[in-house]
Amino acid sequence: MRIGLNGGGGINRLEEALEHARAAQRDGFPSYWLSQITGIDALTALAVIGSQVPDIELGTAVVPTYPRHPLALAVQALTVQAATGGRLVLGIGPSHKMLIEGMLGYSFDRPYSHTREYNQALSTLLRGEPTDFQGEQITARGKVGVEAQPPPVLIAGLGPRMLALAGSDADGTVTWMCGLKTVAQHIVPRVRAAAEAAGRPAPRIVVGLPVCVTDEPARARRQAAEKLALYGGLPSYRAMLDREGAKGPEDIAVIGNEGKVRGSLEELSASGATDLRATELCSTEEEAQRTRALLRGLQ
Repeated sequence: MRIGLNGGGGINRLEEALEHARAAQRDGFPSYWLSQITGIDALTALAVIGSQVPDIELGTAVVPTYPRHPLALAVQALTVQAATGGRLVLGIGPSHKMLIEGMLGYSFDRPYSHTREYNQALSTLLRGEPTDFQGEQITARGKVGVEAQPPPVLIAGLGPRMLALAGSDADGTVTWMCGLKTVAQHIVPRVRAAAEAAGRPAPRIVVGLPVCVTDEPARARRQAAEKLALYGGLPSYRAMLDREGAKGPEDIAVIGNEGKVRGSLEELSASGATDLRATELCSTEEEAQRTRALLRGLQ
């Protein structure tokens, strides 16, 4: 299992993301990930990072699909792919009703069919082929003229149909708020089975988890509960927490001393996860250094 670092979606300064990615590359991590929420634009930031930080894969986890037409996203993603020398992994997903309807005013009706149609149009455009796609929710006509190899596409999946889509129609999935049991029993089997049935290569399964090496796990869990409280109330994440038997996000965070965290991550790797997208959720410099050292040592 490869271990990359997650920059998240709350970074407000490009310089912060750039330095975080530089540190990840210096420490030997194979990948660096940004989310698209209301902070800096993830793809733009990765283009800048890619021009200054070599030899590290750069991924989005994820870019919401509703606000960006497939033609627009294909143009941007291929441009970033060219800027980074082919190091982009494009994670996409429908996001959440709170963002799409509550903040943007778009309809969040039928997110699965939206994502399926969106990915159909996007994948054609990323290959540089013309499309004349007319679905129930997505219309896309035209061709992208950016010269770059198509990046791998990961679909954020939690429900059974979305996970199957990630395996059958994309290169895998990227998750958040899924505990070890849920990854092993729900995520991995569904994505793998769909990819195998579709005759596709083994899918990539990128699992995002908060991590903290500490001798004060109770305090670290209280901090995680406070910082991650929003996720516990979003319906799709709440469903995964319930599946895990977790009261809140703090219960699926990987927290404890070196032995405890190492054991949890070895369990995650054995479950079939191909990548960990680690969010370092530490409140002291000592915890941050211990967490980074452990993650480095597991490469």
